[in-house]
Parts: sequence; structure tokens; C-alpha cells
Amino acid sequence: MSLHIYDTSTRAIREFVPVEAGRASIYLCGATVQAPPHIGHIRSGVNFDVLRRWMTRSGYDVTFCRNVTDIDDKIIRVAAEESVPWFVVAERNQRAFTWAYDTLGCLPPTVEPRATGHVPEMITLMQRLIDRGHAYASGGDVYFGVQSYADRYGSLSNQKLDNMRAAADTDDESCKRDPRDFALWKGEKPGEPTWPTPWGPGRPGWHLECSAMATKYLGPTFDIHGGGIDLIFPHHENEIAQSQAAGDGFARYWMHNGMLKIGAEKMSKSLGNSLLIPEMVQKVRPVELRYYLAAPHYRSSIDYSEEALLEAAAAYQRIEGFVTRAAEVIHDVDAHAPLPQAFADALNDDLGTPQALAVVHEVVREGNVALSRGDKEAVARLLAETQNMLDVLGLDPRSPQWRGAGSDLAPVVDALVAVALEQRKAARARKDYEAADAIRDQLAAAGITVEDTPHGARWELSR
Repeated sequence: MSLHIYDTSTRAIREFVPVEAGRASIYLCGATVQAPPHIGHIRSGVNFDVLRRWMTRSGYDVTFCRNVTDIDDKIIRVAAEESVPWFVVAERNQRAFTWAYDTLGCLPPTVEPRATGHVPEMITLMQRLIDRGHAYASGGDVYFGVQSYADRYGSLSNQKLDNMRAAADTDDESCKRDPRDFALWKGEKPGEPTWPTPWGPGRPGWHLECSAMATKYLGPTFDIHGGGIDLIFPHHENEIAQSQAAGDGFARYWMHNGMLKIGAEKMSKSLGNSLLIPEMVQKVRPVELRYYLAAPHYRSSIDYSEEALLEAAAAYQRIEGFVTRAAEVIHDVDAHAPLPQAFADALNDDLGTPQALAVVHEVVREGNVALSRGDKEAVARLLAETQNMLDVLGLDPRSPQWRGAGSDLAPVVDALVAVALEQRKAARARKDYEAADAIRDQLAAAGITVEDTPHGARWELSR
């Protein structure tokens, strides 16, 4: 079975056929950096990281573009409240997002463009739209005229133009020909940053930014555009309209991840229910938080509770326990071992991570039975299958990312702990249990837990 994904634009599961054979291009709407990220923000990053890993494993050469919106009404408002320049807010929060993506094991994007670095491309796109009769300048602003695209506007969100409300993206609606027209460019206002254009100084509108960046790095027609379901309208609807009206094919597939909620409320900073990533990784380890976010189907909503988070952590620890015990018996794992067909089928069926993880847990159960029987051949096969599946999901506990909590110091820690464990082993051999216990306690104080097993002492970072 080849990869099939749910395409929001057709509201159907479609076989993935790339623009260029053997290559896949993905654009993900990234952060608008007015605040640090909570787990609702980072869920999107984890979901599309799994997609990227699976496409790479399936043989595609993937170009993954994830943008940063570093100028926006919200950023400007926060900067004014804090009495700092807008770029201070943007830079601070972009670093927080980068740290969060890295901490949860998301691979770095192929390219991560900032909106403010692509104003020339935006100007070119606006000029193309004006030349084609789809946009107009008015009072220093530039607007997209939705009536010029009326036969297709609303197709992604399945809405009719007559039922749509005003765009509400400007202080003076009188500048618009139609209240539903949306701003491509916002004219200069006191205290706001500006860039020069043929229509006057100002700053870009949100929707324009993504179209300009996506087509610059992925071409006029590319494979997949992703983001949260809350972006379908107006953001993605407007992206399609302005891009296709300018003559670009734009995205061939649209993928949207579900929201993360607390009770009936969408998680947001304004509701005061944000669960920021630094706080979350104090409750569980980063890899366990990644498991929690990756385990549900990407299109489903997640109703957050700490109980569910801890259950996910425990489920991951069961997988981790088998991998750790099996690795004490099997030292060389076949990184090219075939994946179980049921696992591949699950991910090829619209990235079905719940079914894929069910396969992982079934293989782990078989592996534990093989360990108890001392069947090394079966253990070797099942360990290889497990680690290869976990690698696709970004969850392999033996990867450098998780063994050293993402630190380049992991080999140093390995070496120092190995010396301490040899000293402890020597103390136990001479029956100096007080010294052995003291070494274990010193390691525990340093955040390292030691467990004695039939194969020798095992260590891990304390939970």
C-alpha cells in the first residue's frame, strides 16, 4: 500500500502522488512568535515531523519548509505592552520555539524562512495580483478582491462567499471595495515597522507572507501544505486564493492537525490555560511528551489531562524497558531490518499513528516473551523491528537525542558513569557494600539511577 492522506481541499483520502517522482515538498505554517509555545503549538511540529520521517523512510527526498511569522499585529501589541522593539519579542519567542522543537525531537527544517526576510517576494506577488485584476491599492494598503475570485473562494473551508463575514483586518473598512476583501499589505502607522513598496511604506499581511515563502522555496506548485485545523479559514483559504489567482498551482494536498483542548476550551494564552513546554518537561521527560502528542491520530482533537499524560509516559516506559533489556543481550541491531507490514500499512493510511503504536506494543510483548525464554534469535529480530519502528516515530530510546537528553555531552556522561559503575562493581566484589552504596547514592544525587540486572548494572537519567 502506498501513502494515502486526507486532503482537506477535497475532503477525501487521496493517494499521494508527488509533483516530482522520488521527491516530496512540505510547507508547514510555523509559529507566530508573539509568545512562547505551549503543547498545542508543538503538537503540529511533532505530527508533521512524523510525516516527514515516514516519507523519508519510504524513499522520498523530502524538502521541509517551516516558516516563522516574525511581524504581526499580536507581536506589535506585545512589544507595545512591554515597551520594547517588536524584534525583541519576535527573536525571544522564536528561540523559545526552536528550543521546544529540538527538545521534543523534531528534526530541523530544511529551510526556516522568516516573513521579514521576504518582503521583495511579497511585493512581486502583489504586483502580479494587481496586474491580473485580483488586488488593488487603497489608502496605503493593498487588498485582495474576493469578488474577482468569487467562483472559487471558500472551496477549502467549504463556505459560500455570500455567507462570509467581513475580514475585520483593518481599522478603516471604507478603504475596501468589499468588507470581505483581505489585506495583503498594511500601510504605515505610527510606531510600527515599515518596508518600502510601490504603494507606500507599511508591513505585510499575514496571509501574503506564507504564499511568498512557500513558492520561493518549494516552487509554484508543491506537494503538501500543513497546519492546524484552526488555520483553514481564513488563513489557508486566503493563501489559496491569492496564490492561484496569481497563476501558481500552489499546494496539491492540504493536511490539518486537530486542536489540543482543556475541557471544552481550545488551549490559548488568552484563556490562561497554556501549558508551556519548559513546564511540561518537568512533569514528564521530553520523549514521553512527544509520545503523548504523537500517539493520537493527527486529525483528532486531544483533551489534555495530567492523568492521560502520565498514562502515555507509562506506555512509553514499557516500550523503553524492553529495548533496554534486549539491548543488554543483543549488542548489534540491524538498522535495515524490514518494518512489520502492519506498521507500514498504518502509517500509509493517513499517518495512522494509533494503529502503528499498537503494532509497536504487540512486538514489544512478543519481545518480552522471547527474553523470558532466552531466545536470542527472536530477541534480535524483535528488537530490530522495535527500534526501526521507533526511529520512524522519533521515539527510539537508544538514539543520541534521548540517551543524552539531546546533549552533546552524552558520550562524556557514558564514560564517567562507566568508570563509576566499574568502581562500584569492584567494591561489591570485595564485599565493601558501604562503598558500593555510596557510589550509587552519588550517582543518584547527580540525576543517574542505577539498577542491578543479571547482565550487570544498568543506568539511566533519573525520571
